[in-house]
Amino acid sequence: MEMGKKQISLNIVSNKVNHRGFGAGSIDLSNLSSIIIDGDEAYIDIGALHAKSKVERRIKFSTDKNDVPNGRQVWVVWVAVDRDERGAFYGGVTACEMLIDSEARRGWKILADHVNQMDRALKRKYILDGLGAKERQLLKQVLIEHNAEWWERSPQELKDMLA
Repeated sequence: MEMGKKQISLNIVSNKVNHRGFGAGSIDLSNLSSIIIDGDEAYIDIGALHAKSKVERRIKFSTDKNDVPNGRQVWVVWVAVDRDERGAFYGGVTACEMLIDSEARRGWKILADHVNQMDRALKRKYILDGLGAKERQLLKQVLIEHNAEWWERSPQELKDMLA
């Protein structure tokens, strides 16, 4: 029997016992995942949680956009999965921009913005400023394809933003 490639999925709230070791008191990322929107494709890439998504690897980042004149726009979308009496749903979704020039191995992003947007997703906010119609459609498609039931249970506010 051939072992298939492990499918990457959005995390759901874990049932982990509280720990008191290293990192205790830090943000719990067990119910947070990330989606990368790069051109005409959107996909789940949990590596973005540690700035190690496929598009970020081997890239030297700057906080000056002028350092990346040939960069293409790439979006990191933070997705927090929440749960209520009806079940799991997409509870927080925020987006942040970066520019990537793979050939030059240069990129632009504002790390503080990425961290703040991650925090806003965890606080159950929907902030998709900057995403165009194409990006919104790609994001909606990934969310529905990943779990249509979670999409159906998600607040109308999110559905309207991605309509």
